[in-house]
Amino acid sequence: MKVLIIGSGGREHAIAAKIKESKQLTAVYAAPGSDGMSDIAEKTGIAVTDNEGILAFVREKGIDMVFIGPEVPLLNGLADLLLKENVMVLGPQKDAAELEGSKAFCKHMMKKYDIPTAAYEVFDDMKAALAYLQTVSYPTVVKADGLAAGKGVIIAADEGEAAAAVKSMMEDKVFGDSGSRVVIEEFLKGEELSLLAFTDGETVVPMLPSQDHKRIDDDDMGPNTGGMGAYAPAPVGSPEIIEKAMEQVLKPMVRAMKEEGRPYRGVLYAGLMVDGDDVKVLEFNARFGDPETQAVLPLLDSDILDIVRAINEGTLSEQEIRWKDGYAVCVVISAKGYPASPVKGDVISGLDQELEDTFVFHAGTKLADGSFVSNGGRVLGVTAIAPELKAAIDKAYARVETIDFKECHYRHDIGRKAFRHLK
Repeated sequence: MKVLIIGSGGREHAIAAKIKESKQLTAVYAAPGSDGMSDIAEKTGIAVTDNEGILAFVREKGIDMVFIGPEVPLLNGLADLLLKENVMVLGPQKDAAELEGSKAFCKHMMKKYDIPTAAYEVFDDMKAALAYLQTVSYPTVVKADGLAAGKGVIIAADEGEAAAAVKSMMEDKVFGDSGSRVVIEEFLKGEELSLLAFTDGETVVPMLPSQDHKRIDDDDMGPNTGGMGAYAPAPVGSPEIIEKAMEQVLKPMVRAMKEEGRPYRGVLYAGLMVDGDDVKVLEFNARFGDPETQAVLPLLDSDILDIVRAINEGTLSEQEIRWKDGYAVCVVISAKGYPASPVKGDVISGLDQELEDTFVFHAGTKLADGSFVSNGGRVLGVTAIAPELKAAIDKAYARVETIDFKECHYRHDIGRKAFRHLK
Protein backbone atom coordinates (compact mmCIF):
# COMPACT_ATOMS: atom_id res chain seq x y z
CA MET A 1 0.00 0.00 0.00
CA LYS A 2 1.26 3.47 -0.91
CA VAL A 3 0.66 6.15 1.73
CA LEU A 4 1.02 9.93 1.70
CA ILE A 5 1.29 12.01 4.88
CA ILE A 6 0.33 15.69 4.73
CA GLY A 7 2.55 17.83 6.97
CA SER A 8 6.12 18.23 8.14
CA GLY A 9 6.16 18.47 11.95
CA GLY A 10 6.74 16.22 14.92
CA ARG A 11 3.18 14.89 14.73
CA GLU A 12 3.67 13.82 11.13
CA HIS A 13 7.05 12.26 11.96
CA ALA A 14 5.31 10.19 14.67
CA ILE A 15 2.55 9.20 12.23
CA ALA A 16 5.17 8.14 9.68
CA ALA A 17 6.97 6.03 12.29
CA LYS A 18 3.75 4.19 13.13
CA ILE A 19 2.81 3.69 9.46
CA LYS A 20 6.29 2.29 8.81
CA GLU A 21 5.51 -0.61 11.17
CA SER A 22 2.79 -1.92 8.84
CA LYS A 23 3.58 -5.00 6.79
CA GLN A 24 1.12 -3.74 4.17
CA LEU A 25 3.25 -0.72 3.35
CA THR A 26 5.08 -0.50 0.03
CA ALA A 27 5.95 3.23 0.06
CA VAL A 28 5.38 6.26 2.26
CA TYR A 29 5.70 9.88 1.17
CA ALA A 30 5.21 13.20 2.93
CA ALA A 31 4.01 16.58 1.61
CA PRO A 32 6.04 18.59 2.11
CA GLY A 33 7.88 16.30 4.55
CA SER A 34 11.10 17.23 6.28
CA ASP A 35 14.77 16.33 6.40
CA GLY A 36 14.25 14.86 9.87
CA MET A 37 11.66 12.32 8.74
CA SER A 38 13.18 11.56 5.32
CA ASP A 39 14.69 8.30 6.54
CA ILE A 40 11.17 6.82 6.84
CA ALA A 41 9.06 9.02 4.54
CA GLU A 42 10.22 10.39 1.20
CA LYS A 43 9.68 14.14 1.19
CA THR A 44 7.97 15.70 -1.83
CA GLY A 45 8.27 19.41 -1.06
CA ILE A 46 4.60 19.93 -1.95
CA ALA A 47 2.98 22.52 0.33
CA VAL A 48 0.10 21.41 2.56
CA THR A 49 -2.05 24.13 0.96
CA ASP A 50 -1.35 23.01 -2.63
CA ASN A 51 -4.44 20.88 -3.24
CA GLU A 52 -3.80 20.58 -6.97
CA GLY A 53 -0.17 19.62 -6.44
CA ILE A 54 -1.17 16.98 -3.90
CA LEU A 55 -3.85 15.57 -6.21
CA ALA A 56 -1.38 15.40 -9.09
CA PHE A 57 1.12 13.55 -6.90
CA VAL A 58 -1.55 11.13 -5.67
CA ARG A 59 -2.49 10.30 -9.25
CA GLU A 60 1.11 10.02 -10.43
CA LYS A 61 2.20 7.66 -7.65
CA GLY A 62 -1.05 5.74 -7.29
CA ILE A 63 -1.43 6.66 -3.62
CA ASP A 64 -3.91 4.43 -1.76
CA MET A 65 -4.24 6.29 1.55
CA VAL A 66 -3.61 9.84 2.79
CA PHE A 67 -3.09 10.94 6.40
CA ILE A 68 -3.84 14.65 6.85
CA GLY A 69 -1.87 15.97 9.81
CA PRO A 70 -2.51 19.73 10.15
CA GLU A 71 -5.85 21.50 10.34
CA VAL A 72 -5.38 23.96 7.46
CA PRO A 73 -5.61 21.42 4.60
CA LEU A 74 -8.72 19.94 6.24
CA LEU A 75 -10.41 23.33 6.17
CA ASN A 76 -9.19 23.81 2.60
CA GLY A 77 -11.23 20.77 1.59
CA LEU A 78 -8.37 18.39 0.83
CA ALA A 79 -10.21 15.36 2.22
CA ASP A 80 -13.21 16.13 -0.01
CA LEU A 81 -11.04 16.18 -3.12
CA LEU A 82 -9.21 12.97 -2.23
CA LEU A 83 -12.42 11.08 -1.51
CA LYS A 84 -13.68 12.02 -4.98
CA GLU A 85 -10.53 10.31 -6.30
CA ASN A 86 -11.49 7.16 -4.34
CA VAL A 87 -8.45 7.56 -2.11
CA MET A 88 -8.77 6.51 1.53
CA VAL A 89 -8.30 9.47 3.89
CA LEU A 90 -7.69 9.99 7.58
CA GLY A 91 -9.25 13.39 8.15
CA PRO A 92 -12.77 14.84 8.06
CA GLN A 93 -14.28 16.70 5.15
CA LYS A 94 -14.34 20.49 5.13
CA ASP A 95 -17.78 21.03 6.59
CA ALA A 96 -17.05 18.62 9.46
CA ALA A 97 -13.63 20.17 10.12
CA GLU A 98 -15.39 23.44 10.96
CA LEU A 99 -15.61 22.04 14.49
CA GLU A 100 -12.00 23.20 14.75
CA GLY A 101 -12.09 25.96 12.18
CA SER A 102 -14.65 28.06 14.07
CA LYS A 103 -14.82 28.13 17.85
CA ALA A 104 -18.17 29.93 17.57
CA PHE A 105 -19.59 27.09 15.46
CA CYS A 106 -18.18 24.53 17.88
CA LYS A 107 -19.74 26.26 20.90
CA HIS A 108 -23.04 26.56 19.03
CA MET A 109 -23.03 22.82 18.38
CA MET A 110 -22.32 22.02 22.02
CA LYS A 111 -25.08 24.34 23.20
CA LYS A 112 -27.60 22.97 20.69
CA TYR A 113 -26.90 19.34 21.54
CA ASP A 114 -26.39 19.70 25.31
CA ILE A 115 -22.70 18.79 25.31
CA PRO A 116 -21.16 20.15 28.55
CA THR A 117 -18.93 23.20 28.07
CA ALA A 118 -18.24 26.62 29.57
CA ALA A 119 -20.78 29.44 29.35
CA TYR A 120 -19.88 31.82 26.52
CA GLU A 121 -20.77 34.71 24.21
CA VAL A 122 -19.63 35.42 20.65
CA PHE A 123 -18.75 38.90 19.37
CA ASP A 124 -18.15 40.42 15.94
CA ASP A 125 -18.09 43.96 17.33
CA MET A 126 -15.17 45.05 19.52
CA LYS A 127 -17.13 47.66 21.49
CA ALA A 128 -19.76 45.09 22.41
CA ALA A 129 -17.06 42.63 23.47
CA LEU A 130 -15.35 45.24 25.66
CA ALA A 131 -18.67 46.16 27.25
CA TYR A 132 -19.37 42.50 27.99
CA LEU A 133 -16.02 42.18 29.77
CA GLN A 134 -17.35 44.57 32.42
CA THR A 135 -20.03 42.02 33.35
CA VAL A 136 -18.01 38.78 33.69
CA SER A 137 -16.08 37.25 36.57
CA TYR A 138 -12.32 36.73 36.38
CA PRO A 139 -10.25 35.00 35.30
CA THR A 140 -12.03 34.73 31.96
CA VAL A 141 -11.04 33.28 28.60
CA VAL A 142 -10.76 35.14 25.28
CA LYS A 143 -10.49 33.05 22.11
CA ALA A 144 -9.93 33.96 18.49
CA ASP A 145 -12.74 32.31 16.52
CA GLY A 146 -10.54 30.93 13.74
CA LEU A 147 -7.29 29.03 13.49
CA ALA A 148 -4.35 30.52 15.40
CA ALA A 149 -1.77 27.71 15.52
CA GLY A 150 -2.77 26.77 19.06
CA LYS A 151 -2.00 30.26 20.38
CA GLY A 152 -5.36 32.03 20.01
CA VAL A 153 -6.53 31.43 23.59
CA ILE A 154 -5.84 34.01 26.31
CA ILE A 155 -6.64 33.41 29.97
CA ALA A 156 -7.12 36.92 31.34
CA ALA A 157 -6.70 37.53 35.06
CA ASP A 158 -8.63 40.81 35.03
CA GLU A 159 -10.59 43.15 32.79
CA GLY A 160 -7.47 44.97 31.64
CA GLU A 161 -5.84 41.79 30.36
CA ALA A 162 -9.08 40.66 28.73
CA ALA A 163 -9.58 44.01 26.99
CA ALA A 164 -5.98 43.92 25.74
CA ALA A 165 -6.58 40.43 24.37
CA VAL A 166 -9.77 41.50 22.58
CA LYS A 167 -8.06 44.56 21.06
CA SER A 168 -5.02 42.56 19.94
CA MET A 169 -7.28 40.09 18.13
CA MET A 170 -9.99 42.36 16.74
CA GLU A 171 -8.14 45.64 16.22
CA ASP A 172 -4.46 44.74 15.86
CA LYS A 173 -5.23 41.53 13.92
CA VAL A 174 -2.44 39.53 15.59
CA PHE A 175 -4.13 36.38 14.27
CA GLY A 176 -5.30 37.95 11.01
CA ASP A 177 -8.91 37.30 10.06
CA SER A 178 -9.08 34.50 12.66
CA GLY A 179 -9.48 37.15 15.34
CA SER A 180 -12.16 39.25 13.63
CA ARG A 181 -14.68 37.33 15.75
CA VAL A 182 -13.97 36.38 19.37
CA VAL A 183 -15.46 33.99 21.87
CA ILE A 184 -15.46 35.09 25.51
CA GLU A 185 -16.12 32.24 27.87
CA GLU A 186 -16.20 31.17 31.48
CA PHE A 187 -12.90 30.01 32.98
CA LEU A 188 -13.12 26.35 33.96
CA LYS A 189 -11.24 24.97 36.93
CA GLY A 190 -9.77 21.50 37.08
CA GLU A 191 -7.20 19.41 35.26
CA GLU A 192 -6.92 19.23 31.49
CA LEU A 193 -7.24 15.97 29.59
CA SER A 194 -6.85 15.22 25.89
CA LEU A 195 -9.05 12.41 24.62
CA LEU A 196 -8.65 11.50 20.97
CA ALA A 197 -10.86 9.01 19.20
CA PHE A 198 -11.16 7.26 15.86
CA THR A 199 -14.59 7.48 14.25
CA ASP A 200 -16.19 6.37 11.00
CA GLY A 201 -19.19 8.63 11.57
CA GLU A 202 -21.09 6.00 13.53
CA THR A 203 -18.72 4.08 15.81
CA VAL A 204 -16.41 6.04 18.12
CA VAL A 205 -13.34 4.33 19.61
CA PRO A 206 -11.24 6.23 22.17
CA MET A 207 -7.46 6.26 22.11
CA LEU A 208 -5.42 6.27 25.30
CA PRO A 209 -6.07 9.43 27.36
CA SER A 210 -3.20 11.90 27.30
CA GLN A 211 -2.25 15.21 28.86
CA ASP A 212 -0.64 18.15 27.08
CA HIS A 213 1.46 20.88 28.73
CA LYS A 214 0.60 24.17 27.02
CA ARG A 215 2.63 26.73 28.97
CA ILE A 216 6.25 27.38 28.05
CA ASP A 217 7.69 26.99 31.56
CA ASP A 218 7.53 24.57 34.49
CA ASP A 219 4.53 24.65 36.81
CA ASP A 220 2.34 25.93 33.95
CA MET A 221 3.94 29.36 33.92
CA GLY A 222 4.53 31.71 31.00
CA PRO A 223 2.67 32.12 27.72
CA ASN A 224 0.69 29.43 25.92
CA THR A 225 2.44 27.45 23.23
CA GLY A 226 1.47 24.76 20.75
CA GLY A 227 2.44 22.26 23.46
CA MET A 228 5.66 21.59 25.38
CA GLY A 229 5.15 17.90 26.04
CA ALA A 230 2.61 15.17 26.66
CA TYR A 231 2.27 11.75 28.23
CA ALA A 232 -0.09 8.79 27.96
CA PRO A 233 -2.05 7.20 29.42
CA ALA A 234 -2.93 10.10 31.71
CA PRO A 235 -4.43 8.72 34.95
CA VAL A 236 -6.77 11.70 35.33
CA GLY A 237 -8.54 9.93 32.49
CA SER A 238 -9.82 7.14 34.71
CA PRO A 239 -12.14 4.49 33.23
CA GLU A 240 -15.08 6.34 34.80
CA ILE A 241 -14.02 9.69 33.32
CA ILE A 242 -13.42 8.13 29.90
CA GLU A 243 -16.86 6.52 29.94
CA LYS A 244 -18.47 9.83 30.91
CA ALA A 245 -16.55 11.68 28.18
CA MET A 246 -17.55 9.10 25.60
CA GLU A 247 -21.24 9.15 26.55
CA GLN A 248 -21.59 12.91 27.14
CA VAL A 249 -19.08 14.38 24.69
CA LEU A 250 -17.58 12.32 21.87
CA LYS A 251 -20.47 10.07 20.87
CA PRO A 252 -23.04 12.90 21.11
CA MET A 253 -20.88 15.17 18.93
CA VAL A 254 -20.46 12.52 16.24
CA ARG A 255 -24.25 11.95 16.27
CA ALA A 256 -24.83 15.71 16.18
CA MET A 257 -22.58 16.21 13.17
CA LYS A 258 -24.42 13.44 11.33
CA GLU A 259 -27.74 15.06 12.18
CA GLU A 260 -26.46 18.40 10.87
CA GLY A 261 -25.58 16.77 7.54
CA ARG A 262 -21.85 17.05 8.28
CA PRO A 263 -20.82 13.42 8.90
CA TYR A 264 -17.55 13.30 10.82
CA ARG A 265 -14.97 10.64 9.91
CA GLY A 266 -11.39 10.62 11.07
CA VAL A 267 -9.76 11.56 14.35
CA LEU A 268 -11.85 13.63 16.75
CA TYR A 269 -9.91 15.34 19.54
CA ALA A 270 -11.71 16.52 22.66
CA GLY A 271 -9.82 18.88 24.94
CA LEU A 272 -11.49 18.35 28.30
CA MET A 273 -11.47 19.89 31.76
CA VAL A 274 -11.90 17.37 34.55
CA ASP A 275 -13.03 18.65 37.96
CA GLY A 276 -13.75 15.75 40.27
CA ASP A 277 -16.42 13.73 38.47
CA ASP A 278 -17.35 16.65 36.21
CA VAL A 279 -16.22 16.71 32.57
CA LYS A 280 -16.57 19.75 30.28
CA VAL A 281 -15.24 20.51 26.81
CA LEU A 282 -12.59 23.18 26.31
CA GLU A 283 -12.28 22.63 22.57
CA PHE A 284 -12.58 20.14 19.74
CA ASN A 285 -9.87 19.58 17.15
CA ALA A 286 -10.38 17.80 13.86
CA ARG A 287 -7.11 15.85 13.75
CA PHE A 288 -4.33 14.27 15.78
CA GLY A 289 -3.00 16.59 18.49
CA ASP A 290 0.56 17.80 18.62
CA PRO A 291 2.40 16.74 20.84
CA GLU A 292 -0.21 14.22 22.09
CA THR A 293 0.35 12.10 18.97
CA GLN A 294 4.02 11.67 19.87
CA ALA A 295 2.95 10.09 23.17
CA VAL A 296 -0.15 8.16 22.07
CA LEU A 297 0.83 6.55 18.77
CA PRO A 298 4.00 4.80 20.05
CA LEU A 299 1.66 2.81 22.33
CA LEU A 300 -0.68 1.71 19.51
CA ASP A 301 -0.31 -2.05 18.98
CA SER A 302 -2.62 -2.41 15.97
CA ASP A 303 -1.86 -1.76 12.31
CA ILE A 304 -2.91 1.86 11.78
CA LEU A 305 -3.57 1.20 8.09
CA ASP A 306 -6.26 -1.32 9.06
CA ILE A 307 -7.87 1.30 11.30
CA VAL A 308 -7.92 3.93 8.55
CA ARG A 309 -9.33 1.44 6.07
CA ALA A 310 -12.12 0.60 8.54
CA ILE A 311 -12.88 4.32 9.01
CA ASN A 312 -13.24 4.73 5.25
CA GLU A 313 -15.31 1.59 4.80
CA GLY A 314 -17.57 2.30 7.77
CA THR A 315 -16.54 -0.91 9.54
CA LEU A 316 -14.79 0.51 12.60
CA SER A 317 -17.13 -1.46 14.88
CA GLU A 318 -15.53 -4.65 13.53
CA GLN A 319 -11.95 -3.43 13.96
CA GLU A 320 -9.98 -4.52 17.02
CA ILE A 321 -7.75 -1.70 18.30
CA ARG A 322 -5.06 -2.83 20.72
CA TRP A 323 -2.70 -0.82 22.92
CA LYS A 324 0.62 -1.69 24.50
CA ASP A 325 1.01 -1.78 28.25
CA GLY A 326 3.10 0.94 29.88
CA TYR A 327 3.55 4.67 29.44
CA ALA A 328 4.94 7.08 26.87
CA VAL A 329 6.32 10.54 27.65
CA CYS A 330 7.18 13.22 25.07
CA VAL A 331 9.33 16.23 26.01
CA VAL A 332 9.46 19.08 23.50
CA ILE A 333 12.71 20.99 23.03
CA SER A 334 12.07 24.51 21.77
CA ALA A 335 14.20 27.31 20.35
CA LYS A 336 15.21 30.48 22.12
CA GLY A 337 12.45 33.10 21.74
CA TYR A 338 9.59 30.62 21.32
CA PRO A 339 6.62 31.16 21.19
CA ALA A 340 7.06 34.81 20.14
CA SER A 341 10.09 34.94 17.82
CA PRO A 342 12.06 31.68 17.76
CA VAL A 343 15.70 31.80 16.75
CA LYS A 344 16.58 29.57 13.78
CA GLY A 345 19.77 28.14 12.36
CA ASP A 346 21.50 26.79 15.48
CA VAL A 347 23.39 23.51 15.00
CA ILE A 348 21.93 20.58 16.95
CA SER A 349 24.28 18.06 18.56
CA GLY A 350 23.63 14.67 20.13
CA LEU A 351 21.03 13.35 17.71
CA ASP A 352 23.19 10.28 17.08
CA GLN A 353 23.25 9.30 20.78
CA GLU A 354 20.56 6.62 20.66
CA LEU A 355 18.87 5.24 23.78
CA GLU A 356 16.69 2.13 23.83
CA ASP A 357 12.92 2.73 23.69
CA THR A 358 13.35 6.43 22.90
CA PHE A 359 12.40 8.26 19.72
CA VAL A 360 13.37 11.73 18.50
CA PHE A 361 10.64 13.30 16.36
CA HIS A 362 11.73 16.28 14.27
CA ALA A 363 9.29 19.19 14.55
CA GLY A 364 11.29 22.18 13.32
CA THR A 365 14.67 21.19 11.87
CA LYS A 366 16.45 21.13 8.54
CA LEU A 367 19.76 19.91 7.18
CA ALA A 368 22.42 22.56 6.52
CA ASP A 369 25.96 21.63 5.50
CA GLY A 370 25.43 18.08 6.67
CA SER A 371 24.12 18.96 10.13
CA PHE A 372 20.64 19.40 11.52
CA VAL A 373 19.85 22.97 12.59
CA SER A 374 16.86 24.50 14.33
CA ASN A 375 14.19 25.73 11.91
CA GLY A 376 11.11 26.43 14.00
CA GLY A 377 9.75 27.16 17.45
CA ARG A 378 9.25 23.61 18.63
CA VAL A 379 12.38 21.92 17.32
CA LEU A 380 12.29 18.32 18.58
CA GLY A 381 10.01 16.00 20.51
CA VAL A 382 11.77 13.31 22.53
CA THR A 383 9.56 10.34 23.43
CA ALA A 384 10.34 7.40 25.70
CA ILE A 385 8.27 4.36 26.58
CA ALA A 386 8.57 2.21 29.71
CA PRO A 387 6.42 -0.10 31.86
CA GLU A 388 6.09 2.56 34.61
CA LEU A 389 5.53 6.29 34.26
CA LYS A 390 8.54 7.34 36.34
CA ALA A 391 10.81 5.16 34.23
CA ALA A 392 9.38 6.68 31.03
CA ILE A 393 9.93 10.20 32.40
CA ASP A 394 13.49 9.43 33.48
CA LYS A 395 14.31 7.82 30.16
CA ALA A 396 12.85 10.73 28.16
CA TYR A 397 14.89 13.29 30.10
CA ALA A 398 18.02 11.15 29.86
CA ARG A 399 17.67 11.30 26.09
CA VAL A 400 16.85 15.04 26.15
CA GLU A 401 20.06 15.72 28.05
CA THR A 402 22.14 14.16 25.25
CA ILE A 403 20.79 16.78 22.80
CA ASP A 404 21.94 20.38 22.69
CA PHE A 405 21.75 23.55 20.64
CA LYS A 406 22.25 27.18 21.56
CA GLU A 407 19.91 28.29 24.40
CA CYS A 408 17.45 25.47 23.75
CA HIS A 409 14.58 25.22 26.21
CA TYR A 410 12.40 22.48 27.64
CA ARG A 411 10.15 21.92 30.62
CA HIS A 412 11.42 19.73 33.44
CA ASP A 413 8.01 18.64 34.79
CA ILE A 414 6.32 16.75 31.94
CA GLY A 415 4.19 14.01 33.47
CA ARG A 416 4.54 15.22 37.06
CA LYS A 417 0.80 15.89 37.48
CA ALA A 418 0.08 12.21 36.98
CA PHE A 419 1.46 11.30 40.39
CA ARG A 420 -1.50 13.03 42.04
CA HIS A 421 -3.55 10.11 40.77
CA LEU A 422 -1.08 7.23 40.96
CA LYS A 423 -0.57 5.38 44.22
